[in-house]
Amino acid sequence: MTERIVVVGAALLDAGRLLAARRSAPPELAGRWELPGGKVEQGEAPEAALVRELREELGVEAETVERVPGEWPLRSPYVLQVWTARLRPGSAAPEPLQDHDALRWLAPAEIWDVDWLDQDVPAVRETLSKLGTGAR
Repeated sequence: MTERIVVVGAALLDAGRLLAARRSAPPELAGRWELPGGKVEQGEAPEAALVRELREELGVEAETVERVPGEWPLRSPYVLQVWTARLRPGSAAPEPLQDHDALRWLAPAEIWDVDWLDQDVPAVRETLSKLGTGAR
């Protein structure tokens, strides 16, 4: 059996809004939206990986709050796990530094205005149900 590799995604929340990031690469994913994050390195805790990835991809200092229940299969051997997260006091505003060309803070009514990556849809839905806002 192949070792599974965890990819962490951040449901980064601010004032009730969720941050979505538009992929700029690879070409087959470019233009679609995702929860920012990335692969957990060998020996790294998922929460630490998420903080590191948000620093690398968005230039922010964030902290994880809690794990969103569930795990979603990506291309084998990857699986997606999502944590809610928030910016730390004094953090810079997020910017699309790596693998993204745009960011949007989405209010609950705007969540489905962007073209989410297929594999992120169930994670976004689960995040919304956890927040008690309208899932679709």
